[in-house]
Amino acid sequence: MMLSDEEIRIIYELVRVYWEKHLKDRGVKLPNLIKNGKYTKDGLVLVYLAKDYPKTRPVSKAELTQFIRSLYPDTNDVQQARHLARQKGWYIISSTRGNHLEIKIPKDSYLLVSLEEPYPGWTPHRKVGISDKDFERLKKIYNYRCATCGSEEGKPNLKNPRRITKLQRAHIDPKDESKGYIPQCDECNRAYRDWFVFDKLGRVITISNPRVVLRASEEVQKQVYKILKLKYEGKEL
Repeated sequence: MMLSDEEIRIIYELVRVYWEKHLKDRGVKLPNLIKNGKYTKDGLVLVYLAKDYPKTRPVSKAELTQFIRSLYPDTNDVQQARHLARQKGWYIISSTRGNHLEIKIPKDSYLLVSLEEPYPGWTPHRKVGISDKDFERLKKIYNYRCATCGSEEGKPNLKNPRRITKLQRAHIDPKDESKGYIPQCDECNRAYRDWFVFDKLGRVITISNPRVVLRASEEVQKQVYKILKLKYEGKEL
């Protein structure tokens, strides 16, 4: 589905109004629509996902890529939707990143959930609190292996042998950077990021984001509800 210049500008203005009212003060970053006389890819992807808001629909990565290629023919792969969520705070979920899977969307697709709430767990202006030099020392302590799954940097990943392991900085506690870091492979870091708190051995020790319970089955969610209800009513568990 293509959009005319007028449609692009109308949708962007709608997004800007919502951003101004609900998201600006919460640190969400609004991409420019036009820069140096050309549409920006970030702006175009946000516009495409916001079409017909609030009745948005899941959009496949292939469809997004086709749309961007209509204006940028040399585009190979569209990563903007993921970056808009993780780096700029827009509430966009992906079917392939383990994000909020209580909302079921087709494989390899993205969905703009809200223009009134930021991406869950979004912390604006988060800075990486460990230098490249210190991270290199940290990786050496862990023998250049993922603290969680043991995959060795530069070798096939133990979870996904088709991919070569690359270690990333992972917060021990996503809500408290002072607790330090562990090296995690990109597979583990994507799967666990912002959901859990780890110990220095890379083991999950508690929940960081309570919304993780929504990823469980309906039966497990009901059991969690029952346990918490009994606890806060002061009854025996």
